[in-house]
Amino acid sequence: MAYIIGIILAIIVIIIIGLILRKRVYDAVDRHESWKLDIMNRNIAAEIARMKNLNLSGETKEKFDVWKDRWEYIVTKELPDIEEYLFDAEEAADRYRFPTANKTIRKIGQALQAIEADIEKIIIELEELLQTEEKSRKEVEQLQPIIKELRKKLSQNRYQYDKAEVRFDVELDDLEETLNNYYELVQSGSYTEAKEIVDQLNVRIDNLENDLNEFPEIYRLCKRDLPAQLDDLYAGVKRMKKDGYRVDYLGFEKEINEYHSRLLDFVRSLEKIGSEEVKAALPEIEERIKEMYQLLEKEAIAKNYLETKMPGYEQTLQALSDHFLRTKQDVDQLRDAYYFEDSDMEKYLTLEKMIDQLKMQAEELKDDLGNNELAHSALRSRLEEGYNQLEILQEEHEQFKKRVSNLRKDELEAKEKLTEMRKQIQRTHRKLKQSNIPGVPTYIWNLIESAIEKNDRVFQALEKQPLDIAKVQQALSQANQAVEEATQKTDVMLEQAHLTEQVIQYANRYRSSYPLLAAKLLEAERLFRSNEYEQALEQAVAAVEEVEPGAIKKIEENQAALVHM
Repeated sequence: MAYIIGIILAIIVIIIIGLILRKRVYDAVDRHESWKLDIMNRNIAAEIARMKNLNLSGETKEKFDVWKDRWEYIVTKELPDIEEYLFDAEEAADRYRFPTANKTIRKIGQALQAIEADIEKIIIELEELLQTEEKSRKEVEQLQPIIKELRKKLSQNRYQYDKAEVRFDVELDDLEETLNNYYELVQSGSYTEAKEIVDQLNVRIDNLENDLNEFPEIYRLCKRDLPAQLDDLYAGVKRMKKDGYRVDYLGFEKEINEYHSRLLDFVRSLEKIGSEEVKAALPEIEERIKEMYQLLEKEAIAKNYLETKMPGYEQTLQALSDHFLRTKQDVDQLRDAYYFEDSDMEKYLTLEKMIDQLKMQAEELKDDLGNNELAHSALRSRLEEGYNQLEILQEEHEQFKKRVSNLRKDELEAKEKLTEMRKQIQRTHRKLKQSNIPGVPTYIWNLIESAIEKNDRVFQALEKQPLDIAKVQQALSQANQAVEEATQKTDVMLEQAHLTEQVIQYANRYRSSYPLLAAKLLEAERLFRSNEYEQALEQAVAAVEEVEPGAIKKIEENQAALVHM
C-alpha cells in the first residue's frame, strides 16, 4: 500500500513540475510575442520615408533601398517566421518537450536581438545622414555670405594687397568652385562627400580670412617699415664710423644687406604663396634689429665712458703709486728698527707687484685706445676691471699702512706697560716694608724676583734691533702675569698676617681661662714669627672658634668697619 502511495505522490510531483515548466515556457512565449508585436508596431517605414526630403540618387538612393528592403524583409519574412517558432514552442510545451521548447525560445530571442540591432543601425545611420545634410546645408548658408564679404573687402582695399590681389582672387574663385562642387554632390545624393567639402571650406575660408586680415600689416613691414629701419640702421653705422666709433667688428653692414635680400624674398612670397612662413620669420628680424641698435648704443656709451673715466683712472692709479712709494720709504726705514713678519713682507711685496702690473695694464689700455680695430665695449670691460682691482689695492694698501703704523704704536704701548709694571713692583716693595710683619715668606720674594726678571726680558726685547714686536708682546704678557701674581699673593699674605694679629689679640681674653687655647695661641704666635702666616691664621682661628663659635666673623666685620671709616 505504501508503495502505491509513493508512486502516486511521485506522479503528482512530476505533474506539478511539468505544469510549472510549461507555465515558464508560456510566459517566455508571451514575452517574445510582446517583443515581436512591439517591433511590428514601430513606424520604421515612416522614419525611412524622411529620406524622401533628400535627393534620392547615388549614395543616398543606395542607402534608402538597403534600409527599405531590410525593413520589408523583417516585416514580411523574419517576424512571421518568429510567429511560427512561437507556436512550435507552445506545442512542444503542451507535449512536455521542454528542452525542445527552450531551444526554440532561445532561437527566437537571438533572432529578435539581431532584428533590434539592424533596426538600431538603420536609425543611427539615418539620423547621421539627416544631421549631416542639415549641418552642411546650414554651414553652406553661412559660408556663402562670408566668401562674398571677403571678395568685397579685397575689391575695396586693392591698394593694400598690391600684386597679391591676384593670388587672393584666384583663391576666392577656387572657393566658389569648391562650393559649386558641394551643390553637385548634394544633387547627386553624396551627402557624406558633400560634408567633407564643407569641412574643407571652413578651414580654407578661415585661413583666407586670417590671411586677408594679416596681410596688409605683414606686407607693409616687409616692403616699407623694416627696409626703412634697416636703411636708418645702415646710415647710423656709417655716421658712427665717421665719428670715430669702432663698429666694423660687428659686421652689421653685411648683415643689413642680407636682411634686405630676405625681405625682398618675403615680399615675393607674400604676393604669390602666402604669409605663414613670412609671419614666423619676421619676429626674428625685428628682434635682431633691436639688438643691433642696442649694440651700437652700447658701443657709443662705451666710448663716452672711456673718454670720461680713463683720465681719472690714470690719476687715481698714479696717486696710489705715489702713496705706496711713501709707504715703501717708511718700510725701508722701519726695517732697520723693527722686525717684519713674513706675512707682512709677503703682503708688501704683493702690493708692489700688483701696482706695477696695474700700471702696465693701464699703459697697454692707453695704447689700445689708439688702435681703431679694437671695440670700445671690449676696452671698457678692461677699464672697469682695472677700477675694481684699483679699489681692492687701495683698501689693502690702507690696511698695510695701519699695520706698519701699529708697529710704533705697539712699541710705545709696550714701554708704557713696562714702566707701569715696574711701578707696581715698587709699590709692592713699599707695602712689605711698611707692613711691620716679622718677616717676608720666601715664596713672596721668589715671585717678586721672577716678576723683576721677566720685566728685564721685556726691556731686553725692546732694546733689540730690529725690534720683533711679536716677541715683545709675548714677553710683556708673561711679565704682566708674573707681576699680577706677585702683587695678588703679597696682598693675600699681608691680609693673613694682619688678621692673625687681630685674632690673637681677641683670643687673649680667654688665655687665662682656657689652658688648651693658650697652648694653641702660643703655637700660632710661633708660626707667625716664623713667617708662616697662613698656618698661624688657621691655628689661631681654630683655637678661638672652639671657645667662641662665630668669633672670626665678628672680627672680620669689625675690621671691615675700620677700613671704611
